[in-house]
Amino acid sequence: MEPIIEVKNISKKYNIARHQGGYVAMRDILTNIAKKPFSFIKNKAKKLVGKAGKEEFWALKNISFSVEKGEAIGIIGANGAGKSTLLKVLSEITPPTTGEININGRLSSLLEVGTGFHPELSGRENIFLNGAILGMTKKEISDKFDDIVEFAGINKFIDTPVKRYSSGMYVRLAFSVAAHTEPDILLVDEVLAVGDANFQKKCLGKMDEVTKKNGRTILFVSHNMDAILKLCSRCILLKNGKITMFDESRKVVNTYLQNNPLSQESSSLEKRTDRKGLGNIKISSFFVENQEGKKVDYLITGKYYTFCIGYKSKNNYNPKNVSITLAISNENGSPLILASSKLTKQDFDIISSNGIIRCKINQKFPLTEGIYNIAIDLFSNGQREDFIKNFGVFEVKQGDFYDTGIYIKHSPFYLEQDWSLQTN
Repeated sequence: MEPIIEVKNISKKYNIARHQGGYVAMRDILTNIAKKPFSFIKNKAKKLVGKAGKEEFWALKNISFSVEKGEAIGIIGANGAGKSTLLKVLSEITPPTTGEININGRLSSLLEVGTGFHPELSGRENIFLNGAILGMTKKEISDKFDDIVEFAGINKFIDTPVKRYSSGMYVRLAFSVAAHTEPDILLVDEVLAVGDANFQKKCLGKMDEVTKKNGRTILFVSHNMDAILKLCSRCILLKNGKITMFDESRKVVNTYLQNNPLSQESSSLEKRTDRKGLGNIKISSFFVENQEGKKVDYLITGKYYTFCIGYKSKNNYNPKNVSITLAISNENGSPLILASSKLTKQDFDIISSNGIIRCKINQKFPLTEGIYNIAIDLFSNGQREDFIKNFGVFEVKQGDFYDTGIYIKHSPFYLEQDWSLQTN
């Protein structure tokens, strides 16, 4: 049977404009013109005034894979790996630089919140507009109109201009329209992260129904590993624009999280060559304990945890004035959390030659679901002993931070809060 999607050696190149050359004073230019006018014109002009250049960036490189009808395929990888670019190429939003794509069926995509919506039109009008863009006839849209509205949960606001919709309402309506077009192939990007927990479950249920009951095909980009494992039979792992693995979802997800610092032991840490410092003390293990003191493989938003860092010293070295720092950042490298014994004035005057340093987080863990990076920095007597910047990645799963059953992922953090009202 012919694959419903066949991708052959596609690559996507972008030219990034950049400016070469620094500041040059006007007097220097005039002096050079006076001394060697013809030489200046012929050979020196670009060098003196700077020249515009182009830097090539390959967002995708030699991507090849095929997908059978009725499959749900996950696409995972760090930010910048090429996931969204791949979906844009498949949906013909942007053409590939090289390679060939064969798609055998009607394709619908949900790549960005509100794509194809007109802000001045109402939800009702945008259902007909967006449905037509996705290839539905007016009768098809009319027949499914009530189902689309009910699934999106925007009955009260159906005649309100969508420019007044929240991002969550936008994505609910956009997904509902796309899902009810009954395409042969549905491409879904990370936009579902905008919706609340109940709607995300609803979407996953709908996509599962689309594949298993209706035999349609889905390509699903997400940082939610649970969603990938529940929905997708196979998974593509992208890194720097290349496919590094395409296999059963569980195997691919495990590979993606294989550098999980929640299970780092001496055997793997000893092999690290990217560490910096004097090395009199080295990080030998890392794990996280939950409130019951048990090791965990992932974190859950709103739970309580203790970060545990094992260390070992060289022979005859007596560690003194030891401080340690944990830094957590998102996949773009933007810093989010810094935990440091120095900040709290809890450095250790004298420690044994080996042991475990624990950092108890005295509040609910505030990060929302996603994949995060961690770095560890160890000092003794004011000198850096061991520093591993890219210590590894770990996963945070969705949790009920406020114990309300309401989940909205608006930012990386939740805050403890208490609301009150004062009347006059």
